[in-house]
Amino acid sequence: MPKTRVFDERPPTLSIVIPCFNETGALHQTHARLAATLRGMNGYTCEQIYVDDGSSDGTWELLVSLARRDPTVRAIRFSRNFGHQAACLAGLREAVGDAVVVIDADLQDPPELIPELAARWREGWSVVSARRRSRDGETAFKKATAYAYYRLLNALSDHPTAVDTGDFRLMDRQVVDQLVRIRDKDLYLRGAVSWFGFTETSIEYDRAPRVAGESKYTLRRMLALSRRGLLSGSIAPLRLSTSLGAAALAGGLTTAVVRRDARLLVRPAEFGVQALAIGILGEYLHTVFRQVQDRPGYVIEERFDRAASPLPIVERVTL
Repeated sequence: MPKTRVFDERPPTLSIVIPCFNETGALHQTHARLAATLRGMNGYTCEQIYVDDGSSDGTWELLVSLARRDPTVRAIRFSRNFGHQAACLAGLREAVGDAVVVIDADLQDPPELIPELAARWREGWSVVSARRRSRDGETAFKKATAYAYYRLLNALSDHPTAVDTGDFRLMDRQVVDQLVRIRDKDLYLRGAVSWFGFTETSIEYDRAPRVAGESKYTLRRMLALSRRGLLSGSIAPLRLSTSLGAAALAGGLTTAVVRRDARLLVRPAEFGVQALAIGILGEYLHTVFRQVQDRPGYVIEERFDRAASPLPIVERVTL
């Protein structure tokens, strides 16, 4: 059983990481609800880290404005859009808290759940995930594909993964320290957290619709994230080529016996199996290529931290 965490000499520090991409329509409400929630968490020292993932709608200017008024807010800006996972990882690397919560800026994940996440962490759990009980405001197609994907990933993964959970979770400092040391160029945070094997629990909630704007996870982005999760967490797709080859051979032999001449059927089947196998190998080779390139997963162009200086300044950072 987890051991209860006790802080006698100082209050624990809680960091909140909020990745943003074109969220001007939601940020005022997001910050208001998040700030109100954190003010009510007596006994904690809190910080908010907003990561602008290359927005083009004035998100950065709004974040700087929020940080000027609220000394607990820090903001960093990417040089371009590097993706949600990169933004989450950048925030984790900036965070100094004893525990860190990752939450999206669109208010589909309610900030009011953070005290409950923190309470379970104080009970001794290293990872506290928020599990989606329902997904209001999403299409039937997205609900069905998400349901199928999480279960497929869990079935194929080399280690158990949390089902029906996104990146909305609290992680202990020990978990965060392990995450930020990973050098994967296509890091899949949810899978990595489960891979570490730290004690993990979850709370359930009803996911709300977006308060403004449109989902940034288009079909293309969802497919890319799904591919990343499957390739990074399991060797099963690589072994699929062997299984498909054996199945195609068995099917061809069976058809040849029954039909006596199955050339018109066997040749297209062989081509399809070969193409699929090559494609799977190509995905793994592409992942290896990106890793060997050793380029940074993101580039920070600017940061704003009022607490770091008596005067608010914007600092340009070159990596």
